[in-house]
Amino acid sequence: MTSSGSDLVIVANRLPVDRVTLPDGSSDWRPSPGGLVSALEPVMRANDGAWIGWPGGADSDDEPFDADGLSLVPISLSQQEIEYFYEGFSNATLWPLYHDLVAKPEFHREWWDAYVTVNRRFAERAAQEAAEGGTVWVHDYQLQLVPQMLRELRPDLRIGFYLHIPFPPAELFQQLPWRRQILEGLLGADLVGFQLSGGAQNFVRLVRQRVGHKTHRDLVYLPDGHTLRAAAFPISIDTAGYEELARSERVEKRAAEIREALGNPRRVFLGVDRLDYTKGIYARLRAFSELIIDGNFDVEDACFVQVATPSREQVEQYRILRDDIDRLVGHINGDLGQIGRPAIHYLHSSYPREEMAAFYRAADIMVVTPFRDGMNLVAKEYVACRYDDDGALVLSEFAGAADELRQAWLINPYDINGMKSALLEAYRADDKDRTRRMKAMRKTVLQHDVAAWADSFLTELAAARPTHGKTVRPAKRS
Repeated sequence: MTSSGSDLVIVANRLPVDRVTLPDGSSDWRPSPGGLVSALEPVMRANDGAWIGWPGGADSDDEPFDADGLSLVPISLSQQEIEYFYEGFSNATLWPLYHDLVAKPEFHREWWDAYVTVNRRFAERAAQEAAEGGTVWVHDYQLQLVPQMLRELRPDLRIGFYLHIPFPPAELFQQLPWRRQILEGLLGADLVGFQLSGGAQNFVRLVRQRVGHKTHRDLVYLPDGHTLRAAAFPISIDTAGYEELARSERVEKRAAEIREALGNPRRVFLGVDRLDYTKGIYARLRAFSELIIDGNFDVEDACFVQVATPSREQVEQYRILRDDIDRLVGHINGDLGQIGRPAIHYLHSSYPREEMAAFYRAADIMVVTPFRDGMNLVAKEYVACRYDDDGALVLSEFAGAADELRQAWLINPYDINGMKSALLEAYRADDKDRTRRMKAMRKTVLQHDVAAWADSFLTELAAARPTHGKTVRPAKRS
């Protein structure tokens, strides 16, 4: 056990920085985009925190370093561990299993062995870095064994775990050959957080059925006398940051340029997703194209901009998906487009936050149609950027965000005709209806931002297990 170290340790699959090559050929680190980093960075600064994660690439240096004043602790993975632990068990076994079997999960014993090995490496490093009585917050599906491994190494610690993706019902989870080991791994935490209350209920029910512990509502009673709580903590975004960006002169100018480049149609539809089979991209583009075929509008009235960020391109299912969507976009534009007026503007690339804010400002209708999503922060980012209370959101009821953004046009992404009806309603909606809906959604996103999410989880975690260490302080909020 260490007598010194960090009072707060964040453990996540990735470090909050990306390596970049500078003009002189040397390399440096820049902060990664994303809500988790913006949420936890101020809390880390307030608590002398450390962040443990994989920096990307194979056999990287594992010496701790500072970047922009943050203490970062890299975890090295071999090329085989990247293939077995990350691409294999995390993203070809757990990801589809936890997303309602949208794709068929694969179960390979060598992938599981790598998952155990890498989780132990993360746990051992966290045990080294945490101060006595400190707080360790473990994140996401890649590291579900870390809480119990860490508890065995450091029983003095306060341990939280947060799952950013859905947690499946028993009927699906019990397909996993290592179901009990995953549950026992999570039981090492004092507090386990989920996006929705249904995920917490699924977890508690499985612990009762598969592990045999006594439970009551959101509590699990462990044999050592300790009590674990499982609860919903819906994640959010840096709402004020997005609104400030959206109001900037640069973004407003860029949004006008985007609309001009699109030919200034009456309505611009927008989709923004990682290129992932859970996101429902194929179905939404098909629905939009059928609205044109049916004569509801033509390519001079409306166009669809689909931003598809490259994702997990070493995984076969993702390569197949990319090819399928490439073909679909080609067919739609070939059949329905005009010279200089494609029906679909398809962008297979990633963009910085400022450019995304410009897309959100340029779009009249945001289309978010995943088959299953833990939350989907894109929906909230769009709402945050619509500071003049206009715009429309078409949202899958199977995204976690649908629980909060009830004023969106909610759809079942498996129902193409229902999706078409919602897209058309949003297209035809009058200003009064759009403003009423957007005002209500903006109020929700402003009140429940990412700083409030982090504060609420850490406050609950502090209450879950008093220790002799320091209580983690929330970041000061402006």
